[in-house]
Amino acid sequence: MKAKDITGQAPGGKRTKLSEVLPLDTPILVQIFPIYACNFTCKYCIFSIPRDKRNFISDKIVMNFDLFKKCIDELAVFPNKVKTLRFVGMGEPLLHKKIAEMVEYAVSKDVANKVEILTNGSLLTPKLSDALILAGLSRLVISLQGISAKKYQEISRVNIDFEKFVKNIKYFFDRKNSKTEMHIKIVDIALDDKDDEKRFYEIFGDICDTIGFEHAGPIFPGVEYNQVLKDSSFTQFGLKVSGVRVCPQPFFTLQINPDGKVVPCYSVTYPAIMGDCNKQSLSEIWNGKKYQWFRRKMLDGVKNVCELCANCNIIKYRLFPEDNLDNDAEKLKKFYEAE
Repeated sequence: MKAKDITGQAPGGKRTKLSEVLPLDTPILVQIFPIYACNFTCKYCIFSIPRDKRNFISDKIVMNFDLFKKCIDELAVFPNKVKTLRFVGMGEPLLHKKIAEMVEYAVSKDVANKVEILTNGSLLTPKLSDALILAGLSRLVISLQGISAKKYQEISRVNIDFEKFVKNIKYFFDRKNSKTEMHIKIVDIALDDKDDEKRFYEIFGDICDTIGFEHAGPIFPGVEYNQVLKDSSFTQFGLKVSGVRVCPQPFFTLQINPDGKVVPCYSVTYPAIMGDCNKQSLSEIWNGKKYQWFRRKMLDGVKNVCELCANCNIIKYRLFPEDNLDNDAEKLKKFYEAE
């Protein structure tokens, strides 16, 4: 196998201890949520729930390209580059008709060290692969839902031509240059046994740079996980789940939704809207009183922020040890105002 197995490691590489770099004048991670739609309905995902049963996600389905350009232009105003600009969110980024143009524009403005896409890969045609590579995409992360068409039908309720799917992934890998990384991962519930795991590495181990498997967790409210999960005692990256008193995401993350609303975390059920890119600049939002107040409240513990934060499972199942602020909360309070 040519790919490096990074199972159990941070996919983005070695992480800096977050408490040592706070407060941040520039977000480390900016997530662009380009489209609130998906061509899969995976049984462990929010898309397995009817839309009218979900909480508020976005006022718009598709992000306007002019709004996107405004946001990228405003990222250039921050004192430093964003470490990672990621196209992701509650949906499949490749459904956005201008996804390649979005990548190209972001790369041309040089606002991030890395521009990446997290995708299910099913829409990755040779034409789109060529466009994304030419646009300067830094990293493509493909999240698999099985190693056969049968498994995709079981997990994602879709019919795919699995051989063509693998062929299209190989096309991207064979044509990309050294500046573009490719990571392939699979969720544990998509592998039935050790033979499946072996087959996963056999099929994809030579057509990506890094590879690994992750654990599905009960992170979406309303999803019936009792019949889906194998083991909910592990985080997404294979660490033992533990309690989290302070959620670190608002301190380094900024997510821009399709409607331009900015939220402070990856949660589907937003605890608060930090601002609106249609009316404010990203710098105003990131450094604004609302964001600062939210961070300060968070340092008192998730239970003191709001009911949604108190009951959220996202960070419990996605926490990296380097991001844990529990032991540093008191000394960090001096940096954030609470009104």
